[in-house]
Amino acid sequence: MIDGLLEAVRELPSESTQQAVGYPSLFLLVALGALVPVVPTGAVVSSAAVVAFHQTAPLALLFVFLVAAFAALLGDVALYWLGQRGVRSRNGSRWLAALRGRATPERLAQARERLETHQVSVLVLSRLVPAGRIPVMLACLLAGMPLRRFVRGDLPACLAWAATYQLIGILGGSLFPEPWQGVVAAVVLALLISGAPALWRRARGARREDAKTSGGEHA
Repeated sequence: MIDGLLEAVRELPSESTQQAVGYPSLFLLVALGALVPVVPTGAVVSSAAVVAFHQTAPLALLFVFLVAAFAALLGDVALYWLGQRGVRSRNGSRWLAALRGRATPERLAQARERLETHQVSVLVLSRLVPAGRIPVMLACLLAGMPLRRFVRGDLPACLAWAATYQLIGILGGSLFPEPWQGVVAAVVLALLISGAPALWRRARGARREDAKTSGGEHA
């Protein structure tokens, strides 16, 4: 069974099929991941870049970059627009509540402070820092940033984000002769990059709780 699964992974479809299915799938997954964080969008972009790296089409990597960046921008703009409706509404909205639920008070306070200091440029870094996009977006909403200004700051952020994860995919594709090997390597690396900060924060929080407990016992 395992051998059959590996064989299916190794046998990639033709380039024309990959392009006909891959670009729309990439767009939908990245846009959906920007709205609902259940899709590891960085790993998706890296995987698409690996496949494009092994294709003979000269513009395959450029298309992956443009599709990923545009989908990320569209998803961010849609989420920000929905959040604005919640801010203007007397009763809020489930989208605004979801944004608040995904940003801890500590990270929101840090984002608001950085937004006041660095203005729109903080949006560029927010997409490159794992789990940094939502707190900064919520800070922009609470500060009343207009949608047009948000788009101007989010555009270079999405371009930088797409380029970063595409480079991860190119690295994975260049290290291994088979595309499926590069896809596995790129996915693992992308997941490690996106998940490492969350694991670090949890470990740091656990150490703080242990320190408080130990301090209380000695008091």
